[in-house]
Amino acid sequence: MAATAVKTVDSTPTITLNQQQVYGRVILSLENCLLPQERLESTPSAQDGLDAESETELRVLGCEMIQTAGILLKLPQVAMATGQVLFHRFYYSKSLVRYNYEVLAMGCICLASKIEEAPRRVRDVVNVFHYIKQLRNSK
Repeated sequence: MAATAVKTVDSTPTITLNQQQVYGRVILSLENCLLPQERLESTPSAQDGLDAESETELRVLGCEMIQTAGILLKLPQVAMATGQVLFHRFYYSKSLVRYNYEVLAMGCICLASKIEEAPRRVRDVVNVFHYIKQLRNSK
């Protein structure tokens, strides 16, 4: 392996190994992602008979709900992103067929607001999701 050391502005060395950036002790590449490829392809929802297109559509819809609720709750963007990560991680271990995505999105935004230290009352979260649901049904 050929290594090239590059000095950065803040005097922290950055090493390049065969087009992979090494920052400190962390190697960033597509080969070392958190979930293996087999788990990404064979989700519990797919095992329950949900086709990939519908699963993707429901995941996007859940993330849009989390984003909209976060905006209405005046949460920081990092809290909304945390809620979306929690949402996706849950559905890599449980099925969209068995668990309602709207209820999970509500729980994810509530938990994410607490994790990111921007807590909102559960009552406010429920009211915002009820409002979003009313808006979607009226279209």
